[in-house]
Amino acid sequence: MYFRWDWLRPQLTAPIVPTLGPIHPDALTVDIFEDILRVADTGDFLPYDKDRRWGGEKDERVLRDDVVHQREHTLIPTLMRHGRGTVKVFAYGFPDSVTEEATELVAKLAARHDVVNARVVRPLGPETTHPRGTRIQLKDFATGPCPTTDGPVRPVTDWPTAVQETFAPFAEAMAGEGLAFLHTRMQAGRCGPVLVAAIADRIVGAIGPMEVRPDATDRPQLMPQYFAVLPEVRGRGLGRVLWRAAMHWGQSHGAAYQLLQTEVDGPSDRLCQSEGLAYLGFTHTTSA
Repeated sequence: MYFRWDWLRPQLTAPIVPTLGPIHPDALTVDIFEDILRVADTGDFLPYDKDRRWGGEKDERVLRDDVVHQREHTLIPTLMRHGRGTVKVFAYGFPDSVTEEATELVAKLAARHDVVNARVVRPLGPETTHPRGTRIQLKDFATGPCPTTDGPVRPVTDWPTAVQETFAPFAEAMAGEGLAFLHTRMQAGRCGPVLVAAIADRIVGAIGPMEVRPDATDRPQLMPQYFAVLPEVRGRGLGRVLWRAAMHWGQSHGAAYQLLQTEVDGPSDRLCQSEGLAYLGFTHTTSA
């Protein structure tokens, strides 16, 4: 065993794991951290990795030989070769110096691996006075029913063909939100249903893919979705209707919970807070 849990556990102010992202607090164990080291050089997905659904090989891997694990802090670097390459250092611990040490490490590793992007990821606890970065939120389906929603939302394949054909231009317009990528996966038949909202026979919003998979403890988790509404129709409540339809789908298909990441004070963040989600902490990412 590489990690000492009595050292690492107190440092985990937010439930986020390198290469995996946010996980349910109940699944936060030393075994998960050992697992990401075990597959560091293989390119394999862990069975409960949310990115496994996309197929191929795992792009992000832990730089195992450069992990720093001490009583007061832990630094876990990862490498991605996609595009111009990215090195991240996940900085866990309480001393103020942990960010400075992580910045030095990530700069050194970016130079060694000849990548352009160098980033420090700092988990912050939910009690953070001035939150920044990304909020980790939990939708627990055991807290109550998710009712069906009124409004023009249904799976894209349930709309008439003429409406379905408007998904391509919608996806292109919202490429920055990941919808173009999602569209390619839909065309390849590589993902679950996508819920869309249409106005005047034109798709103007979408959330998906809708998939439920087991987490590290075999509890069914509603996977993260891409979520976007065209700017010109925002402010009409379509985002809320889409999100509630997705939550109803997840609950009715047996999901126990969903984890979401939202930009602090962004539209999705305000939506989730108004819907009563519990938040588990934050991640603040800086470029070195």
